[in-house]
This record gives sequence, C-alpha cells and structure tokens, in this order.
Amino acid sequence: MKIMKKNYNKIICAICVVCGLTSCSDFLDIKPQNEIIFEDFWNEKADVDNVVAGCYSALQNEGVRKRMMIWGEARTENVMAGQGINNDINLSNILKENITAMNSYTTWEGFYDVINRCNTVLKYAPGVAEKDPAYTQGDLNATIAEVTALRSLSYFYLIRTFRDVPFSREAFTDDDQTMDLPATPFYEVLDNLIGDLRNVEDMAVKRYPETQPFYQTGRITQDAIRAMLCEMYLWKGAVDPIGYDSCVYYAEEVIKSKKELNDEYEKKHRLSADTKAALEVRLNGYPLVNDNLTGTYFGNYYEELFVEGASKETVFELVYDDEKAGNGMLANDAVSSLYGHSNATGLLVGSKYLKEDIEADASKRVIFEPEQKNKLDARLYVNCDATKDNSPILKLAARSFEIDMKTPSTPKSDYSLYPQKNNSSMWIIYRLPDIMLMEAEALCEKMMDPIDGEDSLVSATNKPLMEKAFTLVNVINKRAICKKDLTASDTLKSTNYATKTAMTDLVKRERQRELMFEGKRWYDLVRYAMRAGNTEPVINAVMHREDVNKEYSQNFFKKMDAIFWPYNIEEMKVNRNLVANPAFGSGENSSYEKAK
Repeated sequence: MKIMKKNYNKIICAICVVCGLTSCSDFLDIKPQNEIIFEDFWNEKADVDNVVAGCYSALQNEGVRKRMMIWGEARTENVMAGQGINNDINLSNILKENITAMNSYTTWEGFYDVINRCNTVLKYAPGVAEKDPAYTQGDLNATIAEVTALRSLSYFYLIRTFRDVPFSREAFTDDDQTMDLPATPFYEVLDNLIGDLRNVEDMAVKRYPETQPFYQTGRITQDAIRAMLCEMYLWKGAVDPIGYDSCVYYAEEVIKSKKELNDEYEKKHRLSADTKAALEVRLNGYPLVNDNLTGTYFGNYYEELFVEGASKETVFELVYDDEKAGNGMLANDAVSSLYGHSNATGLLVGSKYLKEDIEADASKRVIFEPEQKNKLDARLYVNCDATKDNSPILKLAARSFEIDMKTPSTPKSDYSLYPQKNNSSMWIIYRLPDIMLMEAEALCEKMMDPIDGEDSLVSATNKPLMEKAFTLVNVINKRAICKKDLTASDTLKSTNYATKTAMTDLVKRERQRELMFEGKRWYDLVRYAMRAGNTEPVINAVMHREDVNKEYSQNFFKKMDAIFWPYNIEEMKVNRNLVANPAFGSGENSSYEKAK
C-alpha cells in the first residue's frame, strides 16, 4: 500500500493538542494542527482522544469525501456531467465509463490513512490505560470500539469499491515493516469486519450526554456499529441466507434504540395529544424527522437532516460547521465541488433520465411511483431542480429549502445554496430510512419464490414478511408527501405490491429516490448484481446514463469484474502482489500483473 510507505515515526495528526476536547466542534471539526513525535506521546487520556479525533478528521478530508460521493454515485443513472466537467478529466472519464488504472479517483490512500490511524490507536491506547488512572478500562473499551468501527467502515468502502483489497490490523509505524500485502478476497474481509464489530458492539458508547448532541450522531455509538452490521449482513446474504436474518435483527435493534430516544424527547417536550396522533398516522410510530403538518409549506425535514444535523433519525454522520466553515474549521468542500454552490452548478447534475421521470405523466414514471398520480412527493423537489435545463443537485448543496403547496396542482420550491467554500451540510452515512429499507430488502429476500402446487405454503410464509416490508417502505414514503391530511389516493396501496418481485422492486425504487445523491446508489447496484450472480441490475441502470456509449457499456458490463474499480497503477507499481482488475486497462502501454 503506497500510503503505508510514508514515514510513520510521527503520529499523523493530533487535534486540539493544547486545550484538549472541550466542545463538539473541538472533537469533530478542527483541522489537524501538528504532528506529535512517538517518543513524547501516548502518556495520558488526552493523547488518545486527540488521535481518535484525528481519525474523524481524516474521514472528513475532502479527498476521502469526494471518493465516497464519486464511488457511490458517478457511475449511476442518477447523475450526468455538469458545468466545468472538462476541468476534471478524471471525473469526465468516469462518467463516460472510460476508467483506467491511471484515473486519480482510483487512489485509496485516504481510506488507508484512516485505517492506519485506527490501528495505531489500538496498538498504543492500552499502554496509556496502564499509565494514566484517569483513562479507565471503560474509557479504553469505548476507544477500542470507536476506532474499530471507523476502521471497519473504511474497509467496507474499499471492498464495495474494489472487491478484494489488502487487509491488515497492524499499525504501520516503521519504514522497515513489510507493506506490500496481497489483496484479501471480498467475503473474507467482510467476515473479518463483521467479527470485529460484533466483538466491540457492547463496548461502544450507547448515549453521549445531551449537552453534546452532535456526539450522538457525529461519533461512533452502539447504534452506528449495529447499523454497519445491518448493512454488512445484507451483503453477506448473497452467499449465506442467514445474513438476512441478522440484517433484520440489527435493523430492529437500531430502530428500537431510536424509538427509546424519541419517546424521551416527546416526554420532555410534552407533545400534545393531537400532534402525537398526527405523527402516528403519518409515521406509524417510527421516529423519523417529520415534515410540516401545518400550513402549506413543506420540505423542512430536509433542513433538519442535512443543514442543522444531529437529527433524531440520523445514526452516524460526518459533521461540518456552518458558522466556522472557511475559518479554520472543515467545510464540506466535496459537496461544493461536485454538487454545486451559489455561484455555479456542480461537476455533477441530476441526469436527463431523472429529469424526465420527474416531469413525466404518472403512468410513465420509473423511479417515482406511477400509482401516485399527484406530484406531492417532496423528493421530486428536494433531490434536484428539474425545472432548470441542467437539473442542479439540491440535496446537500442547499442551505435552506421549502415547497409551497398553496396551489397543490402547481407546487413551487424555494431554496438558497451554500456559498462556495462554506458548505456545511452533514454527510450522513447512516440514517433510519436507510436502515428500514435495508431491513425491507432482507425481508424480501427471505420470501419464498412461487412453487407449483404450493400456493398456500408460499402465501403463509410470505404474507407477514410482505406486510412488514410494505409498512417500512410506506412510512418513509408517507413522510415525503406534502399534504397535511393524507387520503387513500395519496399513499401507496399494498395490493399493488402483492408478489415477491413487486415488493422487491418497490423497495429498490424507494431506496433510489429516498437516498439519492447520498453515495448509496452504485453500491446498491453492485449488491443486487452480486446477489443475482450476474450484472443485469447494473446494465439496466447504466443503459439510462447520458454520458456513456450504450453499446459499449452493455458489452463491458457483461463482466462481473467491470462493476468494481481498477487498482491505481501507482499502487500496483509499489505493490507487485496486487493483481490488476482484468476489466480495465492500465492507462499505459504496459500492464501490471502479479510478480512471478
């Protein structure tokens, strides 16, 4: 690993060295200040806290965040090339599916930086516990859980992107260490990550003090670890159906925990009986951020989620600070660059396919439900502005947003975008609708396929699974409807999704429209393909992309290798144990294969 070739005789970064950790922004947002020499470090609790803070800072790094977005969205039918794309030839080539091993977005050192920081903490923190009485065993356990989760998250991004990757739990702190590791197979890494997280889930902090609300969503908690396990088991289900049972279990654990927090919130704020009743009708007891149920303006749930942050439905997010972005704090520059700002649209915009679906007659919709003939779904407006030719992406780029429904037949959206270099939108890695839809997907996979002569058995098995899956989807869908009092004509009808195939397709569409532009779509398509054992789910999506040659792409994506990304050529030069992905060219006249 090229990144490991750097000199690690110095710890990579320390945060708030002098002052310690005194506030949410101290821990989560301040840029690295300096380097600490190993011999003078690792003496007290504050030293450990500083390096753990550096792990988060590394994850917030613009290069890492850009890759989360590009790896998760740029090869999908959600986006196409936007303004200024010619200034980023590497991204332009990705959109054209002209990816080689020389593309700069195939580098992974930012993620291995996070991994090595975490491994370094795991190596040295136990020694600090022996020296500093203030650093208790409980503190140490929480630290171990926290950095194990951050390491696991980083590896999870890597295997979903590259499939097989070098895997190590060793801290690289010396240039003499052997670092040219061969790639470990996808499912072997996945099993290791699951095992690591299960070992630490009970050690993690369950709740941070109410005085530090951003800690509850901006730092690793037990809920965050269980959210990761929920998703990892969903991927595991492709080769072991028991994974779907575990996915459902961990989803329910996260939902239960969020409900407990929400119950406490409602008691503390003494919600009226009428408000509680309205929430129950709309959300069926699930603690999602609710939209406005008074007046004619909707869409405020967007601001609570992505602008204000620390929402009740957020499980884990990377936190950015609006007031201090651009003044020594980390701004979400990846969003400004890729999705746009007040001065320009981004390098990526909403696709023509998405724009056409938003504008289409109900009967012709593909992403949004044909049965919902009105246009009351907030996500028609929140995700991008389809009224403009280039459909600029609004999610994460907008700092304020509302939908005017005074005239329901002609809704209007009003928004303002963050200034350039001052975007402080939250990058949400897990929120409750994501967890609920993963559970719904697992429930669909647990259903039986039709069997001749066994209709009663299939029906008895599938009915409770189908009912639960529909409830999960319907709650998320109802939250998005811009209408105070819902009627049957506004909401989904379960009878329209009465087969395993129909329900599975509904879940997939709901994931696409709810989580659009959140770095999820490509990984969903890869998971569907790995489960199916063929690339048809990917091909079906790619055929709607604007920037690709359709004939070339259809042939290219027949190979399962093509749904992953190539190793960067510089990595293969320094690590001859890496075997190039055969679906991609090197970008040079010669290719790099495993050393003989």
